[in-house]
Amino acid sequence: MDRLIIKGGSKLKGTVEISGAKNAALPIMAASILAGGEHELDCVPHLRDVMTMGRLIANLGAGFHLEGNKAVLDCSAISNHEAPYELVSTMRASVLVLGPLVARLGKAKVSLPGGCAIGARPINLHLMGLEKMGASITLESGYVLARAKRLKGASIYFDIPTVTGTENIMMAATLAEGKTLIENAAREPEIVDLADALTEMGANIKGAGEGVIEIEGVRSLRPLRHRIIPDRIEAGTFMTIAGITGGDITLKNCRTDHLDAVINKLQDAGMIFSAVNGGVRVRGPERLAAVNTKTMPYPGFPTDMQAQFMAMMCIAHGTSVISEKIFENRFMHVAELRRMGADITIEGGTATIRGIRKLKAAPLMATDLRASASLIVAALAATGETTIKRIYHLDRGYERIEEKLGKIGAHVRREKE
Repeated sequence: MDRLIIKGGSKLKGTVEISGAKNAALPIMAASILAGGEHELDCVPHLRDVMTMGRLIANLGAGFHLEGNKAVLDCSAISNHEAPYELVSTMRASVLVLGPLVARLGKAKVSLPGGCAIGARPINLHLMGLEKMGASITLESGYVLARAKRLKGASIYFDIPTVTGTENIMMAATLAEGKTLIENAAREPEIVDLADALTEMGANIKGAGEGVIEIEGVRSLRPLRHRIIPDRIEAGTFMTIAGITGGDITLKNCRTDHLDAVINKLQDAGMIFSAVNGGVRVRGPERLAAVNTKTMPYPGFPTDMQAQFMAMMCIAHGTSVISEKIFENRFMHVAELRRMGADITIEGGTATIRGIRKLKAAPLMATDLRASASLIVAALAATGETTIKRIYHLDRGYERIEEKLGKIGAHVRREKE
């Protein structure tokens, strides 16, 4: 198991190339199941979750390999309909094969999903949607069993916006008979990227990125050639790194239009943004100002940026309040930030952060993907040398992060524990 050693205190400067979005790549990889032939995806990040999804699709009978940042999937021979516990338990996004398998093969056996322990994330809305489309659903020994000769279009209303639920039903609906309406659909950029990819395959989709998505089913789809959108959460993480270190970082391959809520809050904290060719320049102030925020579904402030933003607020001038409205167990990083001297109190889903001048290095333990990122953000501004253990979470969502940090002047090294 690896750990990161970080010596903080430097103002970081330079250029960072933002990788493709994991949360866009995974559903689009799953979408390849819908059509035979060879699919090519560019700008795919080299991450553990991507490799897990590749192994899962290969287990179904496909060919998969990653050439640099190009994923090639040959889905001509898919015949196996089972996604086993051994793969699904390590990554929640594995459930995204459920809709495509039922749509293409008429049956699926998918283990209930795993992933980061950040709270209950049931798949009941996925199953409700498939049932409305005519699938028979049973639960057996920790597996979802779904069957349908051919799915049929339906009107589906989600009580709460669900990203993976919207993606699963959208993929299933592309090969269903008739029209499917998804109401109260998730609106994230990754939903739009999936819809763009499916449209390139021959699907008929309207309204992606809005509250209602309409899909007119077709008989068959064709292979895909697609470039994955940039990772808005990686970009946002490096923005908080610029902020907490008083740095000056240029982010290349960055879609600022996907980060409006984050950028607005960072500007309120005193940060300066300016457009550059192919990206954005981000500068941090001498000292950040305290800012309140609450996480909301897109286009609100993303829950995946809450931990990194909190790390910034730990040394901001004044008191900030952060409300977590998406997941009920996403303050696990707070105990580790307190070990660095942060003054944080928690009451229910609300954290109150009283800014201090300096964080101090400490031995830390990462608990989930975004918590890992927040500890890096904090360590880069702390006095002394911080050790972060259990960084395997980090490798699920950040491509070559220590290499990217090194290029902008951070003192970071990876070691075996």
